[in-house]
Amino acid sequence: MNKHSSLRESGSLIERAAAMYDFKSHVSSPLPPQPREKREPKAGLPGADAAEAQPAAPQARKQPIILSRLEVSYEQPSYPEEQVEAAVESFDPLGFDPPPSRAPEPAASASGQRRSKVDRAGLREGGFILPDAPVGSLAEEFRIVKRQLLQAASGKTGVAEDKRQTILVCSATANEGKTFCAVNLAVSMATEKDLEVLLVDGDFSKPEILSVLGLEGGPGLIDAIADANTDPNDFIIQTDIERLSVLPAGRQANNVTELLASQRTRKVLDALTANHPKRIVIFDSPPALMASPASILAGKVGQIVMVVRADQTNEADLREAIGLLSGCENISLMLNGTGFTASGRRFGTYYGFGQ
Repeated sequence: MNKHSSLRESGSLIERAAAMYDFKSHVSSPLPPQPREKREPKAGLPGADAAEAQPAAPQARKQPIILSRLEVSYEQPSYPEEQVEAAVESFDPLGFDPPPSRAPEPAASASGQRRSKVDRAGLREGGFILPDAPVGSLAEEFRIVKRQLLQAASGKTGVAEDKRQTILVCSATANEGKTFCAVNLAVSMATEKDLEVLLVDGDFSKPEILSVLGLEGGPGLIDAIADANTDPNDFIIQTDIERLSVLPAGRQANNVTELLASQRTRKVLDALTANHPKRIVIFDSPPALMASPASILAGKVGQIVMVVRADQTNEADLREAIGLLSGCENISLMLNGTGFTASGRRFGTYYGFGQ
């Protein structure tokens, strides 16, 4: 007790202490937010700490009208019980894996050229166009694009005569839809009655053409350039889509840029068109700002289609990429993934589709 207290005061010691020192004001006030300790992601698990972050508020998703809309869903595979038991019995606790089985080579035709069927169901699920599909907005857009390219290939716009049959599809950076556009452009051109189309996978570091079309691998462009005794036409895969064939990228090599810069490359490209006056060769190249082969291929083709992703490709990257591709004088831009047109037009609606 002290001079400020009295024995006659009511309440327990805790109540009187609370009244004197005002503990409630300290307890009721919320604690200041503590900075969250930043955790490094675990090795082998990129973005492991993302699962602990609070989810952001959902935003309205733009619905693209034309070109790049690629949605692919994957399902967890199920295996028969017998296959699971066999896998358990063959498990090696010492960690020695059996040698990988070699994939079967594509079937060859009577003329010796390889033949393979395109995975049409995969193309349809991936949002690609098909030659026998109903007319839609995407097919109509590529009809407009190919018509301008074919007009230039006819020699009416100053394309060099020895390069008129070659077109390069490129982009400044990755994930802008160049492979999507290259495949659709090839399929659209293959519907022309007076043409045959050869789609070449020129993205040697990350080839995707075969996987998109569902074709089996094998030797390709790099193998033909590396070996002077080979004919690149022997490596072409004829698909079941009429007038459409594919030349794979070929084996992995550390000196791809140097091989492409050699004189042998010019001979290989000439061999692809010399005896095929109606053939259009479309190259799917790597991004110009991410791999050097794009600038080498640019100097060997007649036209370049630069895919520009709406709301993603910035002007600085586009200008730099075009500078690297200056070996070709005919460069066209294709705007991909746009959801708005100033005129409000939508191709395909005239035919009753795309409503």
